[in-house]
Amino acid sequence: MTILWVPPSDEEITTILKSSKNVAIVGASDNPERPVYGVSEWLLDHSHFNIFFVNPRIDSLFGHKVYPSIADIPEWVDIVDVFRKVADIPTVLDEAIAVKAKTIWLQLGLQDDVSANRAVKNGLNVIQNRCLKIDYNSLILNH
Repeated sequence: MTILWVPPSDEEITTILKSSKNVAIVGASDNPERPVYGVSEWLLDHSHFNIFFVNPRIDSLFGHKVYPSIADIPEWVDIVDVFRKVADIPTVLDEAIAVKAKTIWLQLGLQDDVSANRAVKNGLNVIQNRCLKIDYNSLILNH
């Protein structure tokens, strides 16, 4: 397998964060015990992003509509932020490619090099095993 994906530098991630507007959080949860809950709440309060939540099993979160799929989001999606198990990444990537998202972001603990290479082949930026909240806080807010 040819390796196409290389981890982006902090400068590249900063550029992605600054140039992105709409973020789809796939695997959104209304359970305060889940990491996605705290990250979502923080991003709503501290980032410049328009946040769109994706989970077919819940209807609303923090007063915002939750969409059953990325394709149901009525706006262009810049970043698809993935909070799902590794086995679900190829399907989420298919959706990200279909909506022409710019970046797929796999949260801490998530890495799938096969999907990352496929994403690169399809023109997406790929960030793996990093937290959008942590990077936004360190690279944008506290830089």
